[in-house]
Amino acid sequence: MCRVATLLPQYLLATLLLSPAVAFAADFDGAALSPVWGVPFAGILLSIALFPLVAPKFWHHHYGKIAAAWAALFLVPFAAQFGLHAAVANAAHALLAEYIPFIVLLTALYVVAGGICVRGNLHATPRLNTGILALGTVLASLMGTTGAAMLLIRPLLRANDNRRHVAHVVVFFIFLVANAGGALTPLGDPPLFLGFLKGVEFSWTLRNILPETIFIWVVLLALFYVIDRYYFLKREEELPQAQDPTPDSAGIRLEGKINFVLLVAVVGLVLMSGLWKPGIAFDVMGTEVPLPALVRDGLLIVVTVVSLLATPHAARSGNEFNWEPMLEVGKLFAGIFLTIIPVIAMLKAGTDGAFAGVIRAVSDGNGQPIDSMYFWATGILSSFLDNAPTYLVFFNTAGGDAATLMTRDASTLAAISAGAVFMGANTYIGNAPNLMVKAIAESRGVRMPSFFGYMAWSCAVLVPLFLVMTFLFFHV
Repeated sequence: MCRVATLLPQYLLATLLLSPAVAFAADFDGAALSPVWGVPFAGILLSIALFPLVAPKFWHHHYGKIAAAWAALFLVPFAAQFGLHAAVANAAHALLAEYIPFIVLLTALYVVAGGICVRGNLHATPRLNTGILALGTVLASLMGTTGAAMLLIRPLLRANDNRRHVAHVVVFFIFLVANAGGALTPLGDPPLFLGFLKGVEFSWTLRNILPETIFIWVVLLALFYVIDRYYFLKREEELPQAQDPTPDSAGIRLEGKINFVLLVAVVGLVLMSGLWKPGIAFDVMGTEVPLPALVRDGLLIVVTVVSLLATPHAARSGNEFNWEPMLEVGKLFAGIFLTIIPVIAMLKAGTDGAFAGVIRAVSDGNGQPIDSMYFWATGILSSFLDNAPTYLVFFNTAGGDAATLMTRDASTLAAISAGAVFMGANTYIGNAPNLMVKAIAESRGVRMPSFFGYMAWSCAVLVPLFLVMTFLFFHV
């Protein structure tokens, strides 16, 4: 994920980056910050929630400027209080260590998956929709939630383009494919990949949170089937055949098959960056940029270009491929993860920071971890913050030693992992694919729930499941 200061003039940033006199760490003491520093972050969240409801046209044309304004509201006072060097250092850290890797990977997956076109008319039934969601849920742990979501969202939307009620299909797609499906391997979701980099074994999550994962998969798929069948059996559900945007054809065929090879390459490059440890890194203003990350991002750009050049034009036009969803996610997440800098810093400060109450709540009077509290604390914060650094904060709060967390405190690490992955589905901003899927669906004419409307779905469907999971799997 990412944090980036796009508001600084490029020439100033370049000058400071290249100056040998400016070489300091981007970290600062979160214990010195008051909760007021979280106001810009709250403001951008409320903007995402309210502007599409009260001023949809204004939001559509100016969401990037609104995100930039909230970012400036954090960055300018931060520079005034802590100095321009500190502001630029944090911007450089966000740009080099977080935003560029995030946007490069997301763009590669968006372009590659957007080049695979399923031709033919799939008539969506509850069984077919449930099957597509189940397939994507399984694939998410193999190719990542973003990869699986980008691969299957367009075929799913095309299959349902003759139905009136489609929003619930996309909502459950976000629950399952964009979140819960990524729980079994470090390839599935960024928090688990961070754990892998910290020493957690590749197969640990598969061995230790498989029951929790199967539980939420099965319940959500069964519940979706019931809801989708209800809508499907309503007499007014299907549009007249003459209004079906996708005509019937002799069979189903794929175009842009080269992108399957490129998709495997993307997954391989991500895995390579975690396994290859040459011990070479470059220091830029206190930010360490490892060689494997540079190689990965460079080759991901190559993969993206190859996909753009090698994919038949008919495949992308068949998918109605355009850049607007990518632009929306890129701009909004840039603002979100810039304003999130002080919030994450306050969390990292532990019991000395503004979130001391949250940190204390996850342990009992004897200092022993309370698994249920780790599950909910990690999950609730992951619903609104970047779930990757949130996972890392509670990983370190629980001791930070992978060997101990995988053995003696395995139940605690399982609670942290499950909370970060599963509860990323609670809001549109809990995980990057959520907002991307929403944007693609809306670009195809699906009327998606608002920010609060989506949370109504997650509170009605997911929160009761999480309560049941707490009593079934985590110590209360």
